[in-house]
Amino acid sequence: MKVAFATKDLEMINDHFGWAKQFAVYEITPEGYTCLGAVETKEEIEEEADKINAKIEALKGVSIIYCEAIGPTAAARVIQSRMHPMKVSEPTSIETTAAALVKMLSTNPPPWIRRILLKEVGSE
Repeated sequence: MKVAFATKDLEMINDHFGWAKQFAVYEITPEGYTCLGAVETKEEIEEEADKINAKIEALKGVSIIYCEAIGPTAAARVIQSRMHPMKVSEPTSIETTAAALVKMLSTNPPPWIRRILLKEVGSE
């Protein structure tokens, strides 16, 4: 599954969804993880709804978005777009989080993760 991380430095989950200028995107499988690159988001968009929509469009195909914070309107739009927002309580290493996701996928993923995986298999 593809996972995006709101980041200021491509190493830590350390940005607010709405303010993030870039997202590191990783492919996570039970066997490991691979960085697919960074997705840049447009900074000059003023209108809040347009900014949210632009980020969602840029992250199409991602199943989970990790960030430090996300507003309720943005969270609702992300969920409507079939992505799952996840908040971290403090800056967290992307690689540590990716490794934890690999471990979780290779053992006993929770039902919401299994639904994501089934949805991805069904869309291929």
